[in-house]
Amino acid sequence: MADLEKTRLDPLQQLWDEIGDIHAGMLGVEESGQHMQPMAPFVEKETNSIWFFTKTSTDLIAAVRAGSRAHFCVVGKDHDYHACLAGTISERLSREHVDRFWSAAVSAWYEGGKDDPELTLLQLKLDDVSIWASPKSALRFGWEVAKANLTGREPDLGVHTHLSLPH
Repeated sequence: MADLEKTRLDPLQQLWDEIGDIHAGMLGVEESGQHMQPMAPFVEKETNSIWFFTKTSTDLIAAVRAGSRAHFCVVGKDHDYHACLAGTISERLSREHVDRFWSAAVSAWYEGGKDDPELTLLQLKLDDVSIWASPKSALRFGWEVAKANLTGREPDLGVHTHLSLPH
């Protein structure tokens, strides 16, 4: 269940925790005309970045240009946490990050291992984040809907937070 107090008091740490608990989110390059696609995120908190393994021959790589922006959408494993992240995206084959994030799951995609000629990384440097967190209680949901219908006010079903991050 999303911790609404943490959403209010420490939303950035909560974001990193939520991303750490998922296997994939949806990544898309702005103005590329492409659909968003599922990608496995690897968090680098100290630079407000998310890294993605991909192949040099993918549509994503073809869409990335100097100064490109992208969105990454996250739905928490309990479906009570949603976030839309935006920032600049670039291709950056960093051996340090390959070594840092490499795993058995990643290696399954690269026949040549860490030296596969198709292997590359995308770095999404976040500068804008919007978070929605809600309690995962059917009883609370029902109560809020009933209360809203009686009072004419919108139901209170969670917290929305917006963050602007330094580059």
